[in-house]
Amino acid sequence: MSTTGTPGDVLGLIGQRVRDIASGVEDELLDVRCEQLPTHTGTSAWTRRAYLLPPDQDTPLTAVPGNIRPTGTF
Repeated sequence: MSTTGTPGDVLGLIGQRVRDIASGVEDELLDVRCEQLPTHTGTSAWTRRAYLLPPDQDTPLTAVPGNIRPTGTF
């Protein structure tokens, strides 16, 4: 499993309005998950992902949990 930490306060933001500082998307934080994803070598690696649903879209945006900030704090 990845040793990249997810700030504890990010989990507390689920259901609240947040901003992904990398993409600039601002909306409700749906979930933070630890998922196993394939790598370029064909093996799998564990990573953490945050999910936001951008306005007027049906597909959630995935983001690095460390890039998630509550609105008004960036």
